[in-house]
Amino acid sequence: MTVVLPRDYHARDALKRREIPWKTHEDALREDIRALRIGILNIMPQAQTYEFNLLQPLGYSVIQIEPIWIRLTTHAYQSTSRDHLDNLYVSFKDSIEQAHLDGLIITGAPVEEIPFEEISYWQEVLRILKYARNNVASTLGLCWAGIAIAKFLGLESERYEKKLFGVYPTRNLDPNHPVMSGMDDVFWCPQSRHSGISDAEIERGRDSGIINPLAFAEGAGYTIFETTDRRFLVHLGHPEYHSRRIREEYERDISRGREDVAPPLNFNLDSPVNRWRSHRYEFYAEWIKYVHETTSY
Repeated sequence: MTVVLPRDYHARDALKRREIPWKTHEDALREDIRALRIGILNIMPQAQTYEFNLLQPLGYSVIQIEPIWIRLTTHAYQSTSRDHLDNLYVSFKDSIEQAHLDGLIITGAPVEEIPFEEISYWQEVLRILKYARNNVASTLGLCWAGIAIAKFLGLESERYEKKLFGVYPTRNLDPNHPVMSGMDDVFWCPQSRHSGISDAEIERGRDSGIINPLAFAEGAGYTIFETTDRRFLVHLGHPEYHSRRIREEYERDISRGREDVAPPLNFNLDSPVNRWRSHRYEFYAEWIKYVHETTSY
């Protein structure tokens, strides 16, 4: 349907170019439809640029979405404009004081090579996860945020010698699941991370009744899983990425002299082909549908 944004949102023209449907709060109220309030804890570098990656799939949901942009109070956003943060973002405390959050998305962050205890905002993330488990219908953790959720659940991660980077054919392990049911038996998905959770650790969590694995990729492992109470959904990949993002990340890593980064697997840097667009739209659409059906009105 559309996303609901402030009238003075900083990138209205960019939304139009990308054909992302949106409307103002005033127009949404006139339709007398309550939009789902989806909190988005955005910890990605250049936060304002990354916003489009999520607005695109959310904007094509059949359900009206009001994104609530959330910032960490214990994190210095060095690559994001202070004015932008002040104008659009709120603290998690302020977001839940405004009104109930129907769902929550926590993005990745460039800290997967740092031990959790050394991350300056780790305790704040833990407090948010504790609150969300008891008060939010579903929390979606992407990439590092998914690894953080695993840590919160008692599942340990491991650092890779080489960056896991590329587009991987991924097997749907539960086609009858509310979120996975609309996806192909095998779908493509980008991965871009220096750490993850071993297959053995995921299987230990499964056998202990902590999680349900939902998708598996050769070379990338279990990439989607949920907690058994369905309060947390983890996607260790980046279905929200556009094709340019993968090339930009590769160029960034090479410019920094990273010797542990090889060209992305199954991806042509000179002539990018997006193989995961349908997975992106379907995954977010089904998650939003699940949040809508689970949330009490």
